[in-house]
Amino acid sequence: MLKKQLTDYDFPGDLRTMTEDELELLSYEIRDFLIEKIAKTGGHLAPNLGVVELTIAIHRVFDVPEDQVVWDVGHQAYVHKILTGRAGAFDSLRQYGGLSGFPKSNESAADIYNSGHSSTSISAAMGLAAARDLAGADHKVLAVIGDGAMTGGQAFEGLNNAGHRKTDLIVILNDNAMSISKNIGSLSQHLSKLRTSQAYQKMKRSLKKTITGIPGVGEGLYRGLDHVRDLMRYAVISESIFEDLGFSYYGPVDGNNLRETVEILESAKNIGGPILIHVITKKGKGYRNAEKSPDKFHSTGPFDTETGVALSKSKGDTWSGLCGKSLIALAKEDARVIAITAAMKDGTGLIPFANRFPSRFFDVGIAEAHAVTFAAGLAIGGMRPFFCCYSSFLQRAYDQIAMDVAMQNLPVVFMIDRAGNVGPDGETHHGVFDLSYLRHIPNMTVMAPADGSELFAMMAYALRREDGPCAIRYPKGIPTELTSPRLKGLANDPRGDEAYHLIAPGKSAVLRAGEDVEIWAVGNMAGVALAAADLLNERGIAAKVVNPRFVKPFDEAALRAAGERGTPLLTVEDNAIKGGFGEGVLSFLAANGYENRALALGWPDTFITHGSVKRLMTKYGLDAAGVARQAEKLCGQDDRLVQIGRAK
Repeated sequence: MLKKQLTDYDFPGDLRTMTEDELELLSYEIRDFLIEKIAKTGGHLAPNLGVVELTIAIHRVFDVPEDQVVWDVGHQAYVHKILTGRAGAFDSLRQYGGLSGFPKSNESAADIYNSGHSSTSISAAMGLAAARDLAGADHKVLAVIGDGAMTGGQAFEGLNNAGHRKTDLIVILNDNAMSISKNIGSLSQHLSKLRTSQAYQKMKRSLKKTITGIPGVGEGLYRGLDHVRDLMRYAVISESIFEDLGFSYYGPVDGNNLRETVEILESAKNIGGPILIHVITKKGKGYRNAEKSPDKFHSTGPFDTETGVALSKSKGDTWSGLCGKSLIALAKEDARVIAITAAMKDGTGLIPFANRFPSRFFDVGIAEAHAVTFAAGLAIGGMRPFFCCYSSFLQRAYDQIAMDVAMQNLPVVFMIDRAGNVGPDGETHHGVFDLSYLRHIPNMTVMAPADGSELFAMMAYALRREDGPCAIRYPKGIPTELTSPRLKGLANDPRGDEAYHLIAPGKSAVLRAGEDVEIWAVGNMAGVALAAADLLNERGIAAKVVNPRFVKPFDEAALRAAGERGTPLLTVEDNAIKGGFGEGVLSFLAANGYENRALALGWPDTFITHGSVKRLMTKYGLDAAGVARQAEKLCGQDDRLVQIGRAK
């Protein structure tokens, strides 16, 4: 049955006719395939290596897509994609126009739910199960959720509701003791106790020794008592929190043992009611570099398969790294500085801070809403909390930002990492909405640094404000230094008192003079605008480039001056046009009677697909050539109507 290539199989049908030995060999083939492909394209390697046997078992036992599987977060669904006929597309993984790194219903009917953010699978699966029951159908619905995602509050909301309603639902808890960073909190400790139940392990060893010792029939009898052993397991292990929530708890199960996993899934398939199967897997299994550093290989760029070393190394500090360094500098000056993250200590650059100030560092798990309200309490208590969070994850705490922080005008600082276009992770991870959902919140100050030194200066400014929340948003990657030598020096010798005075509230900074057109470029787009100005200069157009620094409040005096001059004005931002900086500027000009020819550039009113950052910027006209093209058109227009939206 084994084929030469994974693309030669007829998945998932072939899984149901393969022998146990063939399935085991298949697991090795899949791991080799994943390592080979992801080494070239980049992607989520360690999570997928850990769930190979579990995914094979799911597709062996259940009839997908007739039976429906919801993958929480979705970064562990590569094996699922292979087993539903998409192995041939893996050379295009996370590339523009290619295979997504997350479940996508437009790729396959087997992807019933488009996931990308954690802790949603149980709620979605319960909805699917309720729809099934209302329609009188009888297929199975499964949710596969990681132990890290289980720390999110919505996971417990789903468990609580499903347990109360006795929904026929199977939840598979994939426990590898990690999310992206090492898991923390009481739930992690509870799962650890379930994993290491000494009573069950002692019982299992004793049972096997006794039964296999029976002459002639012992081995066969032991294999025939699988279900009895399961029942004994559940009876011996102390009651779990999941049973208190109304679920029948099965586990812990070795999720990398294909036979054991298949057996437990077959048992669960024939039992009604809410069931939770607790499987233990090894993140990065089968690739020594990923097993040694599962956090490093959670999501990786292209790498050398032999050494595990990245093929392209970053030169210089990333925005995240500069944020972490700046926080340490500020914390040395001010004992009130607190750093908070939501299970992203490494990704947000906070490992050095956590090591330096462990009592002033808090990782709250995958719980962004809790993190924001927790920060509100810290601020009321006299602390100065900095919550470091990816842009697309922070939007999960919108209500807490508005009601718990801004309404009380509390000095919480939101460090918004991965803002704007983040490339291959696609729709669920692009941070293109934060300016829109923060601009309209009363009391909120919103800043966007053009470079790393400006980032530190803004953080120092935010710390020294007497009241009110601040948001500082910055992209993924490495910043280009654009500012004056005086400000540049602060990156190497950060001093909060000096930096504080370099940021004037609500004031912009002119990066280049020019009288033909003004380009107001937010944050990281300042570098793009300067490059566009160079192109325009070659065409005889002198472009003034302005770094707004403040998205809210923006520099009304400078905008009024531009309005009085009647200069054509272009805004550029790595954010959605709807509700963004440019829309605010154009509305201001119109409301005050200025008739400048004006245009806002940004991301259109759609969800942006995956692809390289460069490819997406070019596609949507947000590269230097695209900005220059729109500025040139703006200068050549005869009418003076204010235009909102990206020009076609």
